[in-house]
Amino acid sequence: MLSRIAESLFWIGRYIERADGTARILDVHLERLNQLPQSQQREASQEMLTIMGSWPSDEEYGLQDLLQYMAYDRKSGASIAGALVQARENARRARETVSSNLWETLNTTYYGLNQQRKDVVGAFRFCHWVLERTAMMRGFSDSTMSKDDSWQFLQLGRALETADMTARMLAAVDTQSNGLSWVTMLRSAGAYESFLRTQGVAFGEKSAAEFLLLDRWFPRSIVSSFSLAEDCLIKLDPSVQRVGFDNDARRIVGQARSFLEFHHSENILDELPEHMERVQRAVAQASDAVTRRYFSHIADNAWVGEKA
Repeated sequence: MLSRIAESLFWIGRYIERADGTARILDVHLERLNQLPQSQQREASQEMLTIMGSWPSDEEYGLQDLLQYMAYDRKSGASIAGALVQARENARRARETVSSNLWETLNTTYYGLNQQRKDVVGAFRFCHWVLERTAMMRGFSDSTMSKDDSWQFLQLGRALETADMTARMLAAVDTQSNGLSWVTMLRSAGAYESFLRTQGVAFGEKSAAEFLLLDRWFPRSIVSSFSLAEDCLIKLDPSVQRVGFDNDARRIVGQARSFLEFHHSENILDELPEHMERVQRAVAQASDAVTRRYFSHIADNAWVGEKA
């Protein structure tokens, strides 16, 4: 496979998950932010921008600025619209590899961006529309593409980005806990029903955090995402050495997964910020390692604010 095709597939997966994860984070915060006084709106908006990888300057950012940055800015790969634009552009470059169903869904979504209202009410609808469209993209990629190297690169990008976005969701709870419950966050991640079947009706913040961080069977948990990324890397390069690994990406992902799975903590909530920073750094380093190994150049597509 040409390295440019592999790179495009990898970033299609990342950008689709980036749009999905950003929509989930924005949706869960919008109603609360809209009800705050203007001064608190500005403070909360700046906190959200920091979580999403933009460190605000001395300027004051309000709710409309937050919506523009996270939802509608087509020139920024960190926004929902920008991620969808980039996913479609990468699919155009790899048109001969992606299925017709996936391409048509990406293309239709791209043109549908022009029909979205850019106020608070429109943002609610936009987020839910994006979740539906990205679910269709994932469904078509899984059901209409052969499970060869092309699909593995797509899955690898999705897995790394899912780990990063779930880490940002958890960081948002830690930073903006006032008025934001763990039930709301579980619903945002699509994890509420699965969590209840696992834990029952009686649970606390610790068990919810452990579920999104450590559950091996829930697909949006960080450990599950790292396990999927590791499996993709093994299938892309099944060679085995007697000592160590020459695949840096596999080593980085494996170390991050192993640390989370085998680390014992009496109070995971206190350690959550440290864990989230470690996860985001591992995703950034693994992405760079994949680029060095499989692609012909260092990509300029890194997430704004990725931990180096």
